[in-house]
Amino acid sequence: MIKVEISGQENLRKRSNYIFCIWHTFVPLVLISTAPNIPRVLDRASHAWMQHPTWYMKAIHVLLRLLGVEEIILGSTGHSGREAADQLVEYLRRGYSTLLMPDGPAGPPLVLKKGILHMSMQSGVPIVAMQFSASKFFELKTWDRKKWPYPFCRVKIKLGTPIQITSDNLDEAHNRITAALG
Repeated sequence: MIKVEISGQENLRKRSNYIFCIWHTFVPLVLISTAPNIPRVLDRASHAWMQHPTWYMKAIHVLLRLLGVEEIILGSTGHSGREAADQLVEYLRRGYSTLLMPDGPAGPPLVLKKGILHMSMQSGVPIVAMQFSASKFFELKTWDRKKWPYPFCRVKIKLGTPIQITSDNLDEAHNRITAALG
């Protein structure tokens, strides 16, 4: 129904885990274009994702499990986010990958928050920024302007090169990831 083109997979080493990241506006494109199996499309590692814990997200939590995300960690900014981030770091250290929206859960849109950098630094797992585009989509009138693809459109996914975060390159990495997200 939707044609998906993925570029940049050569940037990923086999049998390694990553912290993938996208802007919150592209969440629908991720769910639609990587179905039916998120880990297979991204990197083949087991996946643990941190998700907003409110009641209206329960359907998304179930959908993520159906799409192959093994562990759902409940927490976000203002909702036990620090504890959830610490738990996610432990999963990353054990070889899991994750996907984070560094401008979520409530913005401001397209502004990289520092939590993703700290999780990468604590776990030693590099960050891979992802760009999404769709040939035809409509935007919701939400804070993040979520983009929903029309049926039969073309979705392009571009995987960036992994960026290793250290205390020495924190500011540079912040700028590189922001640029790589588009």
